[in-house]
Amino acid sequence: MKQEFLSGDEAIARGAFEAGVRVAAAYPGTPSTEILETLAHYQDVYSEWSPNEKVALDVAVGAAYAGSRAMAVMKHVGLNVAADTFFYASITGAEAGLVVVTADDPDMHSSQNEQDNRHYARFARVPCVEPTDSQEAKDLVGAAFDISEQFDTPVLLRITTRIAHSSGLVALGEPRSTERDAPPEYRVDRAKYVMVPGNARRRHPIIEDRVTQLQAFAETFAYNRVELGNTRLGIITGGIAYQYAREVFPDASFLQLGMTYPLPEKLIRDFANRVEQLIVIEELDPFIEEQIRLLGIPVEGKSIFPLCGELDQTIVRRSAIKAGLLDASPSPPIEQKEQDSALPGRPPLLCPGCPHRGVFVATNKLKLVVSGDIGCYTLGFLPPLGALHSCGCMGASIGVAHGISKADIAQKHVAVIGDSTFFHSGIPALLNVAYNQSDTVTIILDNRTTAMTGHQENPATGKTLMGQPAHEVEIEDLVRSLGIPLVLTVDAYDVKAVETALRQCLDSEGPAVIVARRECALLPEARKQWVALSIDAERCNGCGLCFQIGCPAVIRSDVVDAKSGRAKAQIDVLLCTGCEICAQVCARKAISFRDA
Repeated sequence: MKQEFLSGDEAIARGAFEAGVRVAAAYPGTPSTEILETLAHYQDVYSEWSPNEKVALDVAVGAAYAGSRAMAVMKHVGLNVAADTFFYASITGAEAGLVVVTADDPDMHSSQNEQDNRHYARFARVPCVEPTDSQEAKDLVGAAFDISEQFDTPVLLRITTRIAHSSGLVALGEPRSTERDAPPEYRVDRAKYVMVPGNARRRHPIIEDRVTQLQAFAETFAYNRVELGNTRLGIITGGIAYQYAREVFPDASFLQLGMTYPLPEKLIRDFANRVEQLIVIEELDPFIEEQIRLLGIPVEGKSIFPLCGELDQTIVRRSAIKAGLLDASPSPPIEQKEQDSALPGRPPLLCPGCPHRGVFVATNKLKLVVSGDIGCYTLGFLPPLGALHSCGCMGASIGVAHGISKADIAQKHVAVIGDSTFFHSGIPALLNVAYNQSDTVTIILDNRTTAMTGHQENPATGKTLMGQPAHEVEIEDLVRSLGIPLVLTVDAYDVKAVETALRQCLDSEGPAVIVARRECALLPEARKQWVALSIDAERCNGCGLCFQIGCPAVIRSDVVDAKSGRAKAQIDVLLCTGCEICAQVCARKAISFRDA
């Protein structure tokens, strides 16, 4: 049997390939991005980056309606965007298997919240399965497709950051054949697939009956497993929490739940009757715990283990000791080593040469209120730039800025949004600005890629996920077509040009858009152009203006200016890209290229 060392994301991609997926769609979002990036390399699978998660799920639904197994992939907050589709797909079912992968992010490593998307499964009456490692991540994809087709339902496959990005040995299987003699006919069933109120009302009882059938199925589901050990303590758990619990309580009895909605009532009651004390260990919400309590079974969970943040072995062990479940024995060697070798924190910063930096230098100079959005530029809120004043979710910046405009404040204000985020959900918001005529100025930060998730393609890059040439959307033309009268394009590295464009837009009547364009400094073609700058120590007086741009390449030297008593600046030539933002803000002209 062939084995490979795969991350959870890679394993899910492999599982989709083996399960015979024909169509997969996603919007990149950590920690789910690598699933589609990996799947795109498998033959006979169509994979795409969609403009947003709702579109991605609609694409998958359409493929499943047409009789092909399909999968949509997104991070946890992406399911908020796709919720309308998720709910109607639950009502309709499909002709072939439909799996929705949600990658939750406990502890918010790269997210604005840590919502628990298992609630979506219960809300939409959709089964939810959760793997505990990479092997199960692969295997549960196939199981999810089988469940989907057996019960005519979408299936939610929930992973978390640690499952997505940790790796393990995975036994590979043979792919399910997707060959066809001829394309199938689309099966017309208006009563099932046209969700007008009359049809939806008839479908609702079917969905509730489906949940009852799934509950019975859960009793014998292969990934709901009892592991009997010492019966003084019984632990019900699933997902990555199972791994932590197994390590901390090696002798306990376990009920590992691979399906966390709907729960197997009889299996849980039988397990509870065989142990003296019952606890639940789960990330994040007391989702399993609350359902067990509703069965009238005494159980503890979040009274012992944290409600917020990510679990790990140390947290589980300390919580168990505090609750009297374990003796306060010395910490294991690995845990002690982690405590002894704790590294100092490093705040995230805009990369050296980031084209967003010059825009924020200009907005700070003009003392603008800046409505931010989700992307690399979100890091502009941190000191020393401190340039953002709000940030909520994908595409919110333009709508928030429009609301600020209508509320009328003393300061002038702008919205900033990235190119990929603009395509994701900024277009309707900008259309609203044009339609309702506010004086909102929107800066579209076009760095020619979807940078924060690792340089994925988008509708303006001229290439698809599968590497095929694509129409390259002209953002300026699109913006004008929405009804924005003033549209300016500037080089994001040219601070003076950005400031001039901002002044022109702020002084004009009605809405305006600035496209600040410069490719991400980390793209291969940009990296080839890196030329480091240097600082003339004689000219530098330690004024600190260059430090205010927040570039990691500009650092304080050990040399102190005799008059001011302040540390002079120096440039780390290994980090500097030569963007010249620091040179443009230096009042003493002390910064130039090294060979100048």
